[in-house]
Order: sequence, then C-alpha cells, then structure tokens
Amino acid sequence: MAPDITPTTITKTTSLSKAPSLPKRAYVTFLAGDGDYWKGVVGLVKGLRKAKSKYPLLVAMLPDVPEEHRKILIEQGCILREIEPVYPPENQTQFAMAYYVINYSKLRIWEFVEYSKMIYLDGDIQVFDNIDHLFDLPDGYFYAVMDCFCEKTWSHTPQFKIGYCQQCPDKVKWPAELGPKPALYFNAGMFVFEPSLSTYHDLLETVQITTPTSFAEQDFLNMYFRDIYRPIPPIYNLVVAMLWRHPENVEADKAKVVHYCAAVSTIL
Repeated sequence: MAPDITPTTITKTTSLSKAPSLPKRAYVTFLAGDGDYWKGVVGLVKGLRKAKSKYPLLVAMLPDVPEEHRKILIEQGCILREIEPVYPPENQTQFAMAYYVINYSKLRIWEFVEYSKMIYLDGDIQVFDNIDHLFDLPDGYFYAVMDCFCEKTWSHTPQFKIGYCQQCPDKVKWPAELGPKPALYFNAGMFVFEPSLSTYHDLLETVQITTPTSFAEQDFLNMYFRDIYRPIPPIYNLVVAMLWRHPENVEADKAKVVHYCAAVSTIL
C-alpha cells in the first residue's frame, strides 16, 4: 500500500531562517557521456529551484562528462561528484535499451553518506512542484512509484503477453498456472533512499553475482529492495505514457514530477 502522504505523516520542513540545522539532504541525478543529457540536468535543477526546494542537486557523473558541460552545471548551482562506472557481469542479455548497461553506475550514489537521505531523479524528469516533504517519510524504506507493464519494452514478459498490469490489477487477473503474482515493481527514475556504506558495498558485491536482465539496474534494484519497497502516488513520478495507458490513475493537475521517458514519449 502507498503511504498516506499528508501533513499528518510528514513533518513540516524547517524554515530557511534555520537552514543550518536542516538535516543533510540532497537530490541526486546521474550523468554520463558527452551527449545532450546534460541539458536535462539543467532543466532538472532549474525546476527544483523554481519549486523553491531547500536542498541542492548533486550530479553523480562519469569521467567522460566534458569539462564544458561540468562548467555549465556548476554555474547552475549543481554539486558535481565524479564516480567510476559499475558494470554487471558479462552475459548475453539484450537490454531493453542498449545504453541501460551504464545505468548500473547509479549504484555509486549509496556511497554518499554525508547525506542522511536523498531523492534520486533521472535527467529526463522535470519537477513542477515542491517535493521536499518526501525527505520526511519514515526511515528504513525505499520509496518509489509503481511502474506500468503495458509498453512494448515489456513484450518479453508474461505480464505483457497476458495483458496484466499492476496499475489495473483487476482488469486482467493473474492466472494461477503462472505461479505467484509478480511482486510490486517500481520505476527507478525517481526514488527516495538512505545512503549507507554497508548497503553500498553489498550492492556492488551482489550485482557481480546477479545475472543481468532486460531492465538492467531497475530490475536489480527491484530485486534488492523488494522487502522494504513502499509505493508512493504516481504524481511523484508521472511517466507520460500513463496519460493514455491508465488515465483513471492519473491526476494530471496534481502532478509534481513528470518523467519524459524516451521509450514512452510517443503514443504507440
């Protein structure tokens, strides 16, 4: 069940006049290569600033990000942190998107233990309203928005083949002959987590003995955090395809975070 995200469950954040006493918190995103993805990060930090967030955006970036892009991000107020790539074991898996393999490097963000809690946001996300209150969700859990199984990138799965989606579980029932119903599955473009060195080291060890699957680090994170995952409402990571796949679940006028995923940004 999704947490009841109301003022009764989330403590009001400290006023700016008391900023020095704020817990160490930050937003974090991931950047690699010399392509145009840095522009998304600029849009992301501008969105956080426009929404009057109290917390900075940290960019976990690979060494191949050009200096000219780094300079722009610093000028926009980002905190840059260079990280080394993380690669999964080699196998014959065909990732849903070829570039997904580099996304395992996102596991490095669990090493940022100078922060007590962080909110991860992909660079193709835009923030339209303040979400600082998510930092005050109860500790000890991994929070994210449930994904949708209706896109063609899921065509290799039993879910897609029978038309089952966790966004509308009563529309097509999960058949008993396929075994237990799939565990709740989140979209890893946005999540709330707590950095931890013990978790960080265990993640890096576990990924090396875990066979890569189609959705790369998203599948891995879903497996790793399955027992402590808690869903939050779609308004905190509104994947644009939800607008036509599951309009009954979308409160577009209340959306705080919109995710412009490349694979689903066009109606199929």
